[in-house]
Amino acid sequence: MSSTGGTRYLTPTLSFLSDVSVAGESIPLAQPDVGPREEELVLEVLRSGILSLGPMGPRFERAFADWVGTKHAAAVSSGTAGLHLGLVRAGVGPGDEVITSPFSFISSANCALHAGADVTFADIDPVTFNIDPAALEAAITPRTKAIVPVHIFGLPCDIEAITAIAARHGLAIIEDGAEALGAVRQGRRVGTHGSPTIFAFYPNKQMTTGEGGIITTDDDAVYEDILSLRNQGRADSGAWLEHDRLGWNYRMDDLSAAVGLGQVERLDSLLAARTAAAERYNALLADAEGVQLPAVVPGDTRSWFVYTVLLDAGVDRNAVIGRLAERGIASKPYLPAIHLQPLYRARGHREGEFPICEGVSARALALPFFGKITVDQQERIVRELLAVLAVPPLLASARA
Repeated sequence: MSSTGGTRYLTPTLSFLSDVSVAGESIPLAQPDVGPREEELVLEVLRSGILSLGPMGPRFERAFADWVGTKHAAAVSSGTAGLHLGLVRAGVGPGDEVITSPFSFISSANCALHAGADVTFADIDPVTFNIDPAALEAAITPRTKAIVPVHIFGLPCDIEAITAIAARHGLAIIEDGAEALGAVRQGRRVGTHGSPTIFAFYPNKQMTTGEGGIITTDDDAVYEDILSLRNQGRADSGAWLEHDRLGWNYRMDDLSAAVGLGQVERLDSLLAARTAAAERYNALLADAEGVQLPAVVPGDTRSWFVYTVLLDAGVDRNAVIGRLAERGIASKPYLPAIHLQPLYRARGHREGEFPICEGVSARALALPFFGKITVDQQERIVRELLAVLAVPPLLASARA
């Protein structure tokens, strides 16, 4: 605990996200921003004695839906749970295929397996890193039932093109907006384009509930079904312990919802702080050799989840990560290609299937990024990164 102006509040960190533990010197990869308001709301729940299925959940859901601009929001235990429920609600099951991006966190694909379906991948755009609509359409088969487009790293995907493809082929869309809360696609926020959209609240996201996620929709029927499915298939009649369908315990507890409500109340400032931090990185790295900055798409607004650069081909990324760690700076490869994860190799996937994804995945490096990162910290990170990149042994050609 720490104190400021007589008010005691929590100052958590994601200690496991840092590769080092040099007191006063290490910079973690991510860090949540929670404070007195979140603590106040958590205490309100604790003192009420109603820790789940109480009034705090609906308060959070209403505030979130209002902020995004949708009619409904249904909180769940994780973003993965939200994706799973979205596919189940769309009727996806054994024998079906779900198309998604191979460049994402693994849950974007695993949700199809949870629903009993098979996963089909489509390669990504080399600039935005989002799924390529042409590759997506080419991957459609008679067994395709749904598409899970991912707004990767908070940059909106081409949802208009994807929606048109889905309409032509009669496919459902469940948008994975886990990394894109606050992102704007051609004037409209992600989550308002007509498909159920999930957001996730792990502590490295733009806002957090600890663990948790939420599904937004304007469709009353989708909303009512999700409410039932997340609560063990509870009957619409509302009768206690009456269940009329197979469901899951994917509820969000009121303590998590309390943190979420506090976060939504100051979401504008949380997003602004992350944008400012990203803009500082852009300025500091503008003339850096060997580093490609995140893409900018005219008309779109990225919501900054991570700050990921591409290193030049031939640079030993693992050596860069190791040397940064020696200097007290955490960094990670972001993201490993899903189809090359052990689970998906065991299902028959191999190198060479999705060359654009594989090329980006091999070069991507996430730098420390969070709303409260300081100018001094960012200057140090960039200074150390450029020093590390200047060392010839990091080049694959120099080792040959």
